[in-house]
Amino acid sequence: MPNELSRRIANCVLLLFRKKRLFASLVCTIFLFQVSSDAQKLPSKKNRLKVATLANQYFMNKWPDPFKPIHVPSRNRTWPSNIWTRAVYYEGLMALYGVDKRKSYYDYAVDWSTQHKWNLRDGTRTRNGDNQACGQTYIDLYLVDKKPERIDSIKASMDKMMRSEKIDDWNWIDAIQMAMPVFTQLGVIYNDTSYFHRMYEMYAFTKYKHGDKGLYNAAEGLWWRDKDFDPPYKEPNGEDCYWSRGNGWVVAALVRVLNILPGNEPH
Repeated sequence: MPNELSRRIANCVLLLFRKKRLFASLVCTIFLFQVSSDAQKLPSKKNRLKVATLANQYFMNKWPDPFKPIHVPSRNRTWPSNIWTRAVYYEGLMALYGVDKRKSYYDYAVDWSTQHKWNLRDGTRTRNGDNQACGQTYIDLYLVDKKPERIDSIKASMDKMMRSEKIDDWNWIDAIQMAMPVFTQLGVIYNDTSYFHRMYEMYAFTKYKHGDKGLYNAAEGLWWRDKDFDPPYKEPNGEDCYWSRGNGWVVAALVRVLNILPGNEPH
C-alpha cells in the first residue's frame, strides 16, 4: 500500500508539473521523500486534530470579533467579513466542529452569521460566488439547528439564479468552489434535483465554454484561471499559465460536492 501511495503521488506531481523543467528538482524531492517515508505511518487522528485545533485557536484569538471588516493596508481596501476570504475559513471550522463538537466553535460560527444577519454581501440579488460562499456555512449551521432564517437569504439568492437561463456566472475558476457546493446542499435539503442540474450546467459552461473552448485543459489536467489566461496567452517562457490556488479551489469543490451528492445522482 505505501508503494502504491508513492506511485500515485509521483504521478500526480508529474501531471501537475509536466513540461515544467523549473520544477524537476521539486518532483524528485517529493518522490524521494515519499519513498523514504514508506515505512512510516500517517499521523494519528489525535495528532492531526491537535494541529488543526492549534491552527484554529490561533485564528480565533487573532479575530475575537468575527464581524470585524477585513482591511488590507497594502491595497488600501476593506471588505466585509462575510465574503469568500472569511467564508472559506468557516467551511474549515465547521469541518473541524464535525469531528470535535466544541461549543466555542459552533458559537463563533453562529456569532459571525448572526452579526451578518445570515445575509450575503449585496443581498439576495447577488450572483457572485464570492458573496455566496458564506452560504455553505449558513447551511451547515442550519443542519445543526433548523431555524429557517439561517438559510432564507442564501436560498433566495440561489433560487433567483435558478429562475434565470443565465449559466455563465462562474467565469473564474475560484467561483466553482465558492458557489457550486451551495446548489448541492440545497438540493439535498429540499430533495430537489433541479439544483443539481443547474449546478452541473454552470460547471460545464465554465469547463467547456468560457474563454475560447472552456477553462479546462484536458491535455494537462489543469484549469486556466479565466479567459485572460487561456490560449493564446503564454508566459514569457512560452508555457501556459496556471494558478495553483485556483486549481486547488476546483479540486476542493469537486470533493465537497461529491461528498454531498446522493450516490445515484447522474452528475
